[in-house]
Amino acid sequence: MVFIFGVGAKMMRPLIDLHRAADSQTLALDLATFVAQSLSETLRTRERALLVVSGGSTPAPFFSALSQMSLPWDQVVITLADERWVPPNHPDSNERLVRQRLLQGQAAKAIWMPLWREGLSTHEALPLLCGELDALPWPASAIILGVGADGHTASLFPHDASWVATEGEGRGDRCLAVPAPLPPNVPLPRVTLAPKTLVDAERVVIHLTGEAKWALLQKAEQEGAAHDYPIRLAWQQRQAPCHVFYSD
Repeated sequence: MVFIFGVGAKMMRPLIDLHRAADSQTLALDLATFVAQSLSETLRTRERALLVVSGGSTPAPFFSALSQMSLPWDQVVITLADERWVPPNHPDSNERLVRQRLLQGQAAKAIWMPLWREGLSTHEALPLLCGELDALPWPASAIILGVGADGHTASLFPHDASWVATEGEGRGDRCLAVPAPLPPNVPLPRVTLAPKTLVDAERVVIHLTGEAKWALLQKAEQEGAAHDYPIRLAWQQRQAPCHVFYSD
């Protein structure tokens, strides 16, 4: 289904595919089916397919559904859109969620690239991470993005100079170090994929649930800079279709 964000909105990419489900569990299965089909399609022409996923509470049912999909998982590389700088056994770790819910069942055979590096600070880890990310099979088959209550996605927060400045400089780094954001976001330093990396995909997906997030997405679609609402990056890019998966 195709829908237009906002009447008269002057967006670079006004047409976006909306996939709406009756509830979060149905949405999780719909998104898992979509991603599995996307990965299969990529693997018809390439030896490996890359999937970039996000953390938080929303993707957990999607991860569980995707882990049961029949795929040549040993040809699929999975990494994160961002990571909070804590060990993978920490409750706030995105890697922990991926290991518990996605890298299970058939998907346990997937090639996993974590972002956290033991014994290194975020800035110390950047050269290593950027090099490893460069070696992945870009463009990603799909990049799954969440959206925060303030319009952030991955760990790109509104008006955060740590990534806004890099956009102006035109740097080509695959990832960035981000200082701990203010509450209500989890106040931990992070590493995030850079804006250009987050849309280096054959398909860009926004995954959200709840009326409050939907209202925020509609507000964010109004014409303006991604610095105000970083989720705007998903549809202001021009190289890949943008899909929105949503349920109340």
